[in-house]
Amino acid sequence: MSPTNSRHILAAPAWPYANGPRHIGHVSGFGLPCDMFSRYHRMIGDKVLMVSGTDEHGTPIQVQADAEGVTARELADRYNRVIATDLAGLGMSYDLFTRTTTKNHYAVTQEIFTGLLNNGYIFARSALGAISPSTGRTLPDRYIEGTCPICGYESARGDQCDNCGNQLDPADLINPRSKINGETPAFVETEQFFLDLPAFADVLGSWLQSKSGQWRSNVLKFSLNLLGDLQPRAITRDLDWGVPIPLDGWRDRPDKRIYVWFDAVIGYLSASIEWARRSGDPDAWRAWWQSPDALSYYFMGKDNIVFHSEIWPAMLLGYNGQGASGGTPGSLGALNLPAEVVSSEYLTMEGRKFSSSRSVVIYVRDFLERYDVDALRYYVAVAGPENQDTDFTWSEFIRRNNDELVANWGNLVNRSISFAARNIGSIPAAGDLTDADRRLLDQSRAAFAAVGESLGRSRFKSGITEAMRTIGEANKYLSDQAPWKLRESDPERMKTILHVALQLVDDGKTLLTPFLPKSSQRVHEMLGGAGTWADMPRIDEVSEDGGKPYPVITGDYTGAAVWESRPIRPGTPLSAPTPLFAKIDPKVAEEEVARLAGK
Repeated sequence: MSPTNSRHILAAPAWPYANGPRHIGHVSGFGLPCDMFSRYHRMIGDKVLMVSGTDEHGTPIQVQADAEGVTARELADRYNRVIATDLAGLGMSYDLFTRTTTKNHYAVTQEIFTGLLNNGYIFARSALGAISPSTGRTLPDRYIEGTCPICGYESARGDQCDNCGNQLDPADLINPRSKINGETPAFVETEQFFLDLPAFADVLGSWLQSKSGQWRSNVLKFSLNLLGDLQPRAITRDLDWGVPIPLDGWRDRPDKRIYVWFDAVIGYLSASIEWARRSGDPDAWRAWWQSPDALSYYFMGKDNIVFHSEIWPAMLLGYNGQGASGGTPGSLGALNLPAEVVSSEYLTMEGRKFSSSRSVVIYVRDFLERYDVDALRYYVAVAGPENQDTDFTWSEFIRRNNDELVANWGNLVNRSISFAARNIGSIPAAGDLTDADRRLLDQSRAAFAAVGESLGRSRFKSGITEAMRTIGEANKYLSDQAPWKLRESDPERMKTILHVALQLVDDGKTLLTPFLPKSSQRVHEMLGGAGTWADMPRIDEVSEDGGKPYPVITGDYTGAAVWESRPIRPGTPLSAPTPLFAKIDPKVAEEEVARLAGK
């Protein structure tokens, strides 16, 4: 796609919660798939805005802060830095990765609240709120567990039953208990503001039905099933850690705040507005949020579907004045709804659910200290939880690394460039091409359409499988043609074979760039390329009004990477490469499993 036909693409990965470091189960769902999608769209010439940040409000932050003997802000500061460092290490190409405790985010959240209130979609009423008897604090819905009154599932959450999918109220649970300490919560009357979700049932239903055949079936089916039981949802809580309520008589109250689920989804918008201000054009965000041809894609795990396919669209519709009560857009103007909600399933680890408290986990930072980042990115693409729950095992991770990355792609790169560097010293020119040469070159060029179609539809497994199949054909070609046998007898044919093989390597580098940007940059350099091929993110230190600095992820993603086969340049000097990937001893699997067991 040429830049003249480029589209504005908002890529919105879920906001990681800042109560601890993230593990590979987290990033396999919300993070790496969104980065692969974003990198591909940039390569075809689309104008991508990828924004997110750390989600830093809510009772879980307070609970963790109490456990560590620090304030909620100190805890958020610490894990904001840890998470930003980890995500940058994964090569996540955020245009802006920020946080929800900025003044900008507070202002945008309060504007959305005010717009919804003015249009009649927020109302105040008394309701039963769950309180921890031992601390006196609000217990968030997700920190209450009990038996579902609808299906009888014994581990239903206070906001939703994972078994039947119905929205719940914690007061309706049978035998409710606190997940923090097991105590029975007290329910007391308290006045809160509610989002009138039933006012959007019809318009949400029509909108979701229009996505049939476009969205992943699990997302659409789940979302449609919830429409019949939409209930008003409290958007404020009795706590002191959150966005102040922007109303007289409420904004200065120390015991009432907008709750985290409401402000977190607004972060996609507030981060876009912050990015625009940092770019020097405060209105630049509007091209992604208000242009009729702009498209927005939200990436998350399946436990977040309801917030992105129903609640966030309802908030946007209400702010636009498009629910049952009508209304007019707020001061920001009418805002676009999601083009797609891209949800992954769950990733388990060695047959068990990821759990930091039970040490069934490998944190991103620990992984990156021991293994190549592209080995993880490859595993997530080819074997991640794209459309079904998937189990990460160390033996399978090592097999994929050794038998596919090292033995297929790494082998093609190393032996073709090494042989050409030793015997010619540069990329050779091609002589007369045989039918076999042309067939392989045609197949390689054709792969761009097939892999690109998969990437454009967030089908990462099929995309990388097709790319690796093409690379496997290139490996077979090189073995069949055996240029090393022609050094003396037919050096011109040897050069032609090497030219074809190096063109296939260059194509493979491009096909794999969205998936494996770090190693693709290395292949670019091995082939004599100068400058940046695959851009990587950087961390900048910023502050608000001279306050304490904090990290944001950003970057300039205007490098050379383009989604097409480009002819290699004969005469470009080559030097013998170092191995592209490191083989991992299979015994490492036993060591990692033992580490999980605490041995």
